[in-house]
Amino acid sequence: MSFASVLFPQQSRSFPGQRWVNILLRTLHLLGMAGIGGGYFYAAVGDVWQGFLTLTLASGVIMLLLSIGSNGIWLLQLRGHAILLKLFLLIMMLLWPAYQTLFLILVIVLSGLIAHAPGNVRYYSIFYRRRLDTL
Repeated sequence: MSFASVLFPQQSRSFPGQRWVNILLRTLHLLGMAGIGGGYFYAAVGDVWQGFLTLTLASGVIMLLLSIGSNGIWLLQLRGHAILLKLFLLIMMLLWPAYQTLFLILVIVLSGLIAHAPGNVRYYSIFYRRRLDTL
């Protein structure tokens, strides 16, 4: 069994209850983003909002790992690239506080664009220069 066949199975892998795990993780992720936005945009005292950043990062990384574990094709699609970029921007919020507002706004804009983009955009691969549903 090759690395490619493990990372890119012909049929996506799943586990019992996966849909509910994804729903729970997305809900926690939205709660984290709401906390970041509320705490940051309304100038919460101290670093109260950073707990929400941790929740957002943790739930996002778990969703990322589940997506890759299901089928690595996600890494070749624009939807995967957008998620990796958002993760990078959230980490940058911690490293460059002077640009937190810009990074947060970019994360929100990217989230809205990729979540509501048509399938031909979300599943587009910059490597294959076409919509990529299977390898």
